[in-house]
Amino acid sequence: MKRVIKIFAFSLIAVLAIYGCNKSDDSTDISVEGTYAGTLTVKSATGTLIGSSSATADISKAGEGLIQVHCFGTGIDTTFMLNYYENQDSVMVCFTGAAFQNAYGHMMGQGHMMGGMMGDIKPGQTQWQHHMADEHKPGDKHFGGFNMKEHTFGYTFHHYNGTNHTTMRFDGTKK
Repeated sequence: MKRVIKIFAFSLIAVLAIYGCNKSDDSTDISVEGTYAGTLTVKSATGTLIGSSSATADISKAGEGLIQVHCFGTGIDTTFMLNYYENQDSVMVCFTGAAFQNAYGHMMGQGHMMGGMMGDIKPGQTQWQHHMADEHKPGDKHFGGFNMKEHTFGYTFHHYNGTNHTTMRFDGTKK
């Protein structure tokens, strides 16, 4: 009987030790996919608040390192694609295709000195740091991203209508 108890106790300790070693205190959800409910805030070019309203962003993966964003609410209903890059406890986003070329003056991939897209990432470098080093010049702007610990997504839309420029900022929390 003592032998059975010892075997049971040893097994229980082993299971608890394995579970304890594999359990992480980091509650980061590594998936950006989902529905984010939040607020759309509209401001003029001078920063004057024009208004705010409820809005939703549905995020779905559309390929390797690529997401589709459908943002809708009062005053907005748009769907677009973004590249995404891990950056510690955040996931940063950047334009794709023609939008990237229009914003930064060159096609994606032309900034790579070594070739191979993400294949030349340096040790200790995040995907975002690599993207910034290989694809961008200092001062290039980016307009959103995900906070993986807080489960939030934010993105700033720029709207130009002749001489008028407004920004619409979506900030939402994953449902």
